[in-house]
Amino acid sequence: MPVAYVLRDLVSWDLLLSWGAALYLLTFARILLDWRYRRQGDEGRTRDWRLWAWRFTLLSWASSGLWGALGWFAFHPDEPQTLAFICIVITGIASGAVPSLSAFPLAYAGSLVAILLPFAIRCFLGEGPIYDTYLIFTICLFGVDLYYSRVTHRTLAETVRLRFENLSLITSLQEERDKAQSADRSKSRFLAAASHDLRQPIHALSLFISTLAALGRNGDVPARNARDLADRARSVVGSLGGLLDALLDISKLDAGIVTVAREPVSLRRLLSDLKAEFSGIAKDQGLGWRVVMTDIWVDTDPMMLKRVLDNLLSNAFRYTSTGTVLIGCRRRGAAVEVQVWDTGVGIPASEQEAIFEEFVQLQNPARDRSQGLGLGLAIVQRTAALLGHPVKVVSTEGRGSMFSITLPVVASPSLAKPGRAHPTAATQHGGIVVIDDERDALDATALLLRTLGYAVYAGRSAAAARTELEKAARLGEAPVVDLVITDYRLEAGKTGIEAIREIRAYLGWEVPALILSGDTSPARLKEVTASGHRLLHKPLDAVRLKDEIEALLAERPGNAAREVRTVTR
Repeated sequence: MPVAYVLRDLVSWDLLLSWGAALYLLTFARILLDWRYRRQGDEGRTRDWRLWAWRFTLLSWASSGLWGALGWFAFHPDEPQTLAFICIVITGIASGAVPSLSAFPLAYAGSLVAILLPFAIRCFLGEGPIYDTYLIFTICLFGVDLYYSRVTHRTLAETVRLRFENLSLITSLQEERDKAQSADRSKSRFLAAASHDLRQPIHALSLFISTLAALGRNGDVPARNARDLADRARSVVGSLGGLLDALLDISKLDAGIVTVAREPVSLRRLLSDLKAEFSGIAKDQGLGWRVVMTDIWVDTDPMMLKRVLDNLLSNAFRYTSTGTVLIGCRRRGAAVEVQVWDTGVGIPASEQEAIFEEFVQLQNPARDRSQGLGLGLAIVQRTAALLGHPVKVVSTEGRGSMFSITLPVVASPSLAKPGRAHPTAATQHGGIVVIDDERDALDATALLLRTLGYAVYAGRSAAAARTELEKAARLGEAPVVDLVITDYRLEAGKTGIEAIREIRAYLGWEVPALILSGDTSPARLKEVTASGHRLLHKPLDAVRLKDEIEALLAERPGNAAREVRTVTR
């Protein structure tokens, strides 16, 4: 090595050879330690990082001590050139270790002391200005190297932090990209399935209407044929309404506008209701139907829990041809797991996540609507997530399935809570403002309300409805308005919320309002919900509309009907 060659005439060969051998031995030990470290897995490195750090540190200190020893035994006052050479070597070793050891500041600080201290002591013991100069230089070198080691450590730490942040950001972006791609595929599949299931009943309804029209052109329609077509059409409309209601439930859950009303719920009472509800289905299908009762009370929303269990039991009966369907409970510490068992077709393990997606039906590739719509489990999953109740599925293909929902247990209430009051239907008919920019929908709604006995003031806009009110006032009919029914989307880009605001300003009081809409987008649901008005979705049958109107009118104050001011021109 060059150092041994320069010192060959000033230091004994035995000392130089021993020093060089020790230095090479330490270098080999450091290489071996690095090789062992690299063979460790990431888990081992992370778990024992302190141990590995101290192993490298001790070997670094030992190596630095050997280089520091050079400043002691090769210190020859009578050889100024050799002294300068030793000073240069020590400076190079001390400064060169900054990048490699600054990641662990304690390791570099110890190495710096081990390298510089022997030379500094010899300079301190020496007499003469040259030694004082070397001593001052060594002290300055110590301070500068220590400073740059600290700067290097901060730079390395920031670099590592940024690297991990970038890796985390890349991972997050990849996850978001995968979610977006999955959502896009899910949306495409959702729209394709929804389009199919919507077109089918509309197509059937169109054929029934065409058949009825053809019979009418041929003469009087026999009562039996008319009843048969009406029943078939009603069945199709019911199927279509069921699909739209399910889609609406999905939209409401996704929009986050469903309000959870938690209260203590008796599982015994709920299970008794379910037992009675599904007994007829079990009898018709020739299946065993067991309900294991319990006296446990849980904290949940009773309507939402009932909806979840209804969907799970409906699926169990739908996909079980022989055997038994059972519902029961298992205590899980401070919680209870309500389980629905069946002996049906079962679900392959690879498909047990997919079944919670919209319109996924493993046993219904032909999309037979009599076997359901494929939305039940999607609603179950969203509802359970909203309630904070975990849902689990265990299934063996060909042997059956078990679906469960876990609920928190609460103490049984000491006193029964009074039941919720149901509004009494209004017995006195009043006036209703109807606004819809679709002429057919406006006429149909107005005709229905007039048939029900209400005075109707209809228009395709708020201004047109006001005109009808003014016309009635001029004719001396003293119109009263108890309710406003409006479509959400109106002409000229206006909304039903704006129309209600205009009518209320015209009447001078906060008349109750009902908004009808065929739009089920989450943004639209949030907007209407925020307005505080009651929202109903199309298509809407006459019975539902009548019930909603009566409920609103029953809630009005005793002097709800207000005369409309007469407009003088």
